[in-house]
Amino acid sequence: MKIRQGIFIFLFFLFFLSIRVPAEPLRVLVAGTLDISQESPSGASVPMRYNSSAVLRLGADLRFFRGIELEISAPRAWLANQGSLAVAAYADLDRVPALGIADIDGRRVLFEPIPNKLQTVYQIPLRPGHGLRTTPYATVLSALIPPSSYPILFRILPVIKGLSEEMENMVFHLSAKPILSDEGAVKISFRYPEQLHGKPLTVLIDDTVIERPGEERLLKEGEHHLVILSDDYRNENRRFLVERSRTLDLAIALQDPTPLIIFEAPENARIFLDNVPIPVSLGSVPVEPGSHEVRFQVSDYAIIKTLVVQRGKTYRVALTVDVNIAESD
Repeated sequence: MKIRQGIFIFLFFLFFLSIRVPAEPLRVLVAGTLDISQESPSGASVPMRYNSSAVLRLGADLRFFRGIELEISAPRAWLANQGSLAVAAYADLDRVPALGIADIDGRRVLFEPIPNKLQTVYQIPLRPGHGLRTTPYATVLSALIPPSSYPILFRILPVIKGLSEEMENMVFHLSAKPILSDEGAVKISFRYPEQLHGKPLTVLIDDTVIERPGEERLLKEGEHHLVILSDDYRNENRRFLVERSRTLDLAIALQDPTPLIIFEAPENARIFLDNVPIPVSLGSVPVEPGSHEVRFQVSDYAIIKTLVVQRGKTYRVALTVDVNIAESD
């Protein structure tokens, strides 16, 4: 019995969530338009009276948006007139109204009296998993308003008849700004060595394999670890920093995995690699992985070393001359 009752409650809850408030006709006075974008994190504001509204529009780039924050600043005289005004918000407008009086249709997503305080803050979620929470300082709308429902209309309207002249002349200020996530983005591009274009490789970010490394990827702000593994290029291991609400273009120059040996020696020294003379002026010498013999020859003096070379590594082999001075009694 309890199981059936639980199933019934669950189904009723799903049905309740699926109910969508229908659009309603509105005749409004539009006082201004507020554009909300990550390029203007401090937002914008518009003055409003008891019977006016504002259009809220979103910028084009919403990757780092969690929601928008609306703040209503009231004059001190409002504290003596509580309960006379309310705010309402409408989404899915049938058209974008121009300044002045407009007749439009919209779906109401918010309606409540303006609290008896000088500043009231509302936060409107834009995406699932937004993480916004109602606090004593801000009220989060329970309904998520997706970007597709914008622009929205925010309105101040009377809830009683016979407003005083003081109320009719009272000016509120509506401010709107983005609520940005603690994320940034990284976009990786590759530069390939000659004759090795498009060979397979594996990319890991923070030990997670990235299936499509060329696509932009959202990451938490801060330091991250990149590893590139391949049989055809040198392995890469580096760290990079992601900044909040910014995209990092990370260009990786892939290297030929052939091992290299760089020699350093005086001009009068002769260098032999596996008994083959190497010019001192030569910057680096590509070699096959494995064991190699290096010989430095200065006049009749020779130094021979064995070097084990690994794939994808660079080795610096230098001949140094030391002078030791010892003092004794």
